[in-house]
Amino acid sequence: MTLTDPSTKERLNVGKVLCIGRNYARHAAEMGAAVPQSPVVFLKPSTAIVRTQGSVVLPAMTSDVHHEVELVVLIGPGGRNIRESEALNHVMAYALGLDMTARDLQSEAKKKGRPWSIAKGFDTFAPLGPLVPAEEVADPQALTLSLKVNGMVRQHGHTRDMIFTVAQLISFCSRVFTLEQGDLLYTGTPEGVGPVVAGDQLEAACTGMRSLTVTVV
Repeated sequence: MTLTDPSTKERLNVGKVLCIGRNYARHAAEMGAAVPQSPVVFLKPSTAIVRTQGSVVLPAMTSDVHHEVELVVLIGPGGRNIRESEALNHVMAYALGLDMTARDLQSEAKKKGRPWSIAKGFDTFAPLGPLVPAEEVADPQALTLSLKVNGMVRQHGHTRDMIFTVAQLISFCSRVFTLEQGDLLYTGTPEGVGPVVAGDQLEAACTGMRSLTVTVV
């Protein structure tokens, strides 16, 4: 999977797809979970990415797939042990994304103390919208996110309500993984997650960004 740097038009290979769970207090509450004391990090394979106007394919292994709209960060200059005060200098671009989740498989994994990889990692389970250069986003904590399903608003939130800011997430993740150019960071979803079915049209929107639209099949 490759992406195009929106500023230089250089082609980039996608690296790690890092994701954050429970990064909005109201979403944690709707999931019956406590507010985390440190970021909840999991990964998706790059094969989960599908671009705007693409399709989310419902797997046969699940009967309960949910949408989760998120702000996504594309890492530019890599690094390790990045200071929070310098973290945003490592952002190349922002985009809208969806963290599609097989909720039944995730619930089963939670009960058994297992990872969420299967519930989160199916092909097409990480839709990604058009990239916006980082310099065009003055403050990633001042963005409104929304998701419509078949024209009806399902999710609406604001990045100021993140438990851990974008800078804090980059800094934290860089203490675990060396961040590299082309890595993606899905920063968590606000409340309002819910199920999708075949035929649904999903449209994500965010302040100052082009929309992300996918069809569920």
